[in-house]
Amino acid sequence: QHLYAGATGRHRAGWDRAVIAEYVLLAGRIHQELADLEQAIARAGRASQAAQEATADHDLYVDAAALNLHDFYTGLERAFQQVAAIVDKSVPAGPDWHRALLEQMCVAFPDVRPAVLSRDTCQALSEFMRFRHVVRNVYAYNLDAQRVQRLVNDGARLYEQVKAEFIQFASFLDQVGRDDRR
Repeated sequence: QHLYAGATGRHRAGWDRAVIAEYVLLAGRIHQELADLEQAIARAGRASQAAQEATADHDLYVDAAALNLHDFYTGLERAFQQVAAIVDKSVPAGPDWHRALLEQMCVAFPDVRPAVLSRDTCQALSEFMRFRHVVRNVYAYNLDAQRVQRLVNDGARLYEQVKAEFIQFASFLDQVGRDDRR
C-alpha cells in the first residue's frame, strides 16, 4: 500500500534517481529541522518561565522567548522552502510570499505529493508567521508580553502537531525512495 499512490505512479512514469535521492535527503533534513524546532520551543518555554519568576529583567526573558518563537517559525519556513523547491518545483515569490508558502504546504498536489500540513495546523501557524513579522519589525521593548506567553503556551502543543504531520510527510518521501529501489 502506497502512502500517496499518485506520486509513486508518477515516479514510475519517469522520475529519475537524482530526484529520488533529493527526496530521501529532504526527509533527513526534515527530521533534523524537527530536532532544531523542538529546541527553539523548549528554549522559548524556559525563557517564558524565567520571565514569570523574575521581577528584575522580566523584559529580557520575554525578549528571549520572542526570539525563540521567531526561530521556531523561521525554521519551519526553511523546511517549507525546501519542500517547495525540491518537490513542488515552485517557490512563491512577491511581496506576500511568506503567506503563499504557508498556504502551499496545506494543499495536496495530485500526482506530486500529499499536503504537508493540515489546514488546522496552517491556520495555527499563521499566528506565528505574523508574530515573526512583528519581532523582525519592532523594537523588542514594544513586544506584548502576554502575546508572547500565549504563543509559548500554544507553541508547545503546536510543535507536537507539526512534528506528527512532518514525520508523516517525511515517510511519504522515504516511501517514494523505497519504491524506486525495488
